[in-house]
Amino acid sequence: MTIRESGRVGKRGTFVIPAKLRRRFGIEEGSEVIAEETPHGILIRPAVTVPLDLYSDERKAEFLLSNAVDAEDYRRAVEEVRKLGIDPSDFSHCRPTGI
Repeated sequence: MTIRESGRVGKRGTFVIPAKLRRRFGIEEGSEVIAEETPHGILIRPAVTVPLDLYSDERKAEFLLSNAVDAEDYRRAVEEVRKLGIDPSDFSHCRPTGI
């Protein structure tokens, strides 16, 4: 079932999405939406936001070193960690077998 309703553009370009459509797509006050250009006009759809984790340089270094798969990969990880200004021997991490 396709719902088609019209609306008006108000001050500052605001557009009220008809209540039937808001309910159908779970759009409530404060909901984020995306407006994008399409060949047929403007598409307005609900946005999905994902929380973002920010890692410290030390945590990045741990990831780099602990996820190395072989000696060459570990050597490159050590270089990257040193570029972060961190000495790899300053904290414990997993090394590839044989290193």
